[in-house]
Amino acid sequence: MKVGVYYNNSDVRVEKRWMPIIDDDEFLLKVIASGICGSDVMEWYRIKKAPIILGHEVTGDIVSIGKNVKKYSLGDRVFVSHHVPCNTCEYCLSGNETTCDTLRKTNFDPGGFAEYIRIPKINVDRGTFKLPESMSYEEGTFIEPLGCVVRCLRKANFNPGNDVLVLGSGISGLLNIQLSKALGAAKIFATDVNDYRIDAAKKFGADYVFNANEDITTKIKEFNNGKLVDKVIICTGAKSAIEQAFNCADRGSYIVFYAPPKPEDITNVNFNKLWKDEVTLVTTYGASPKDMHQSMELINSKRINVSDMVTHRLNLEEIALGFKLTAEAKESIKVIIQPHFPYKLDELQVF
Repeated sequence: MKVGVYYNNSDVRVEKRWMPIIDDDEFLLKVIASGICGSDVMEWYRIKKAPIILGHEVTGDIVSIGKNVKKYSLGDRVFVSHHVPCNTCEYCLSGNETTCDTLRKTNFDPGGFAEYIRIPKINVDRGTFKLPESMSYEEGTFIEPLGCVVRCLRKANFNPGNDVLVLGSGISGLLNIQLSKALGAAKIFATDVNDYRIDAAKKFGADYVFNANEDITTKIKEFNNGKLVDKVIICTGAKSAIEQAFNCADRGSYIVFYAPPKPEDITNVNFNKLWKDEVTLVTTYGASPKDMHQSMELINSKRINVSDMVTHRLNLEEIALGFKLTAEAKESIKVIIQPHFPYKLDELQVF
């Protein structure tokens, strides 16, 4: 079968691998749609494991199934989560599933940029979600990224009527904008350095959008009756964004670190000011099955518009272009890889 192998952001190759062999507790997934995530092009993070087959925003059809798998059937349309928790450790039991050792070790075989992937027993058990009939394969690829946003706003202690600032209007920023609006944010401010993404932030619900190189603090006060914001969500790894976050957070606010900076980037923090203003710093990583269940409902009910976020649909042979578009972050929002394009809905190859 064909796979897309990541060597670096500028070197993603189509290669051949043996078809995975499943056992009695597993199933084989025919990948229909696989989204390229912003984390897939964090070269400083990915390069140390290269060459590697990435891809974790995956939907497809079950085309072979082990005899012990009872919850699913041949032909089921599913989304599968790559990371799943154990549900028994102290982290899981305290609601911190994304810090679970099991969650951080689990994955597909191989990654989602492949024609077929083997879904291990634990992922079958707690990481597989049947797609509703009304949900397309493309929409299903957003279950995991939106799940991460669901978790983000919960950790931010978001409440209706909050003012929100989203720093960085890539896909994660746009999903945070949409979900904040759907949950009743009073005003949503957003930034980016790219005009295309500034326009996208307006399209997907931001009330005020600024170029990140402007004096954001003054702009927010101008449009918010002299007040700063209740929630600041950092959706870019840029060091300057972290500094902006500290300057835009109101007293009693939350600052959420959604996107990680590079390990070598060090930011000076005035903790005396944070202490006096009772500003809470929060990090968020990944999504739990509970987050993804909520995400699926939000997508299926159309409360969150993910379909219009897809700007490029490419076949597997074009995966290098997909990574280029995502890494450049100029005129793309979401790039979807379709390993079996063109695909017919009535086509089901069973192994």
